Amino acid sequence: MAAGVAAVAVYAARVADHNTVAVVADAHPPAAAGAPSQQRASGRSVILQGDSQGHFQVEADVDGQRLPFMIDTGASLVILRESDAAVLGIHPVINDYTATVSTANGKIKAAPAKLGRVEIDGIEVDDVDALVLPDAALGRNLLGVSFLSRLSRYQYANGRMVLEQ
Repeated sequence: MAAGVAAVAVYAARVADHNTVAVVADAHPPAAAGAPSQQRASGRSVILQGDSQGHFQVEADVDGQRLPFMIDTGASLVILRESDAAVLGIHPVINDYTATVSTANGKIKAAPAKLGRVEIDGIEVDDVDALVLPDAALGRNLLGVSFLSRLSRYQYANGRMVLEQ
């Protein structure tokens, strides 16, 4: 099984024609290795258990639709597969693909998007910047720093990740 998604690198400025985002992703979804392990802690906190490969898989409600994600602290933005973006009513046309993206398979174009609300077990973030990539370039959606940085805290320790708002 491939190592999985490693990182989405620098995306410092808002999405523009000349920005480059590095995405290293396996082009195939992970084999079924059990359901994501999320448990609610006190208040608006969520404790996540890593899967057998140390990845943190979550189900998030995005604009009223439930979608699977892998948390990626190296990803500057939330990254969506085209098929999942379509479920949200996001249908980029060719002229929308303005960001250059480097993947394990080479450079491609990505389309900027704005998500109205992303929610994980009561933790809600509004107006989240995202990119849409072709399904062939991305094996799973990534929950990146455009979501995580809007929390009061996210921390990894002892095989667990804590998200707090």
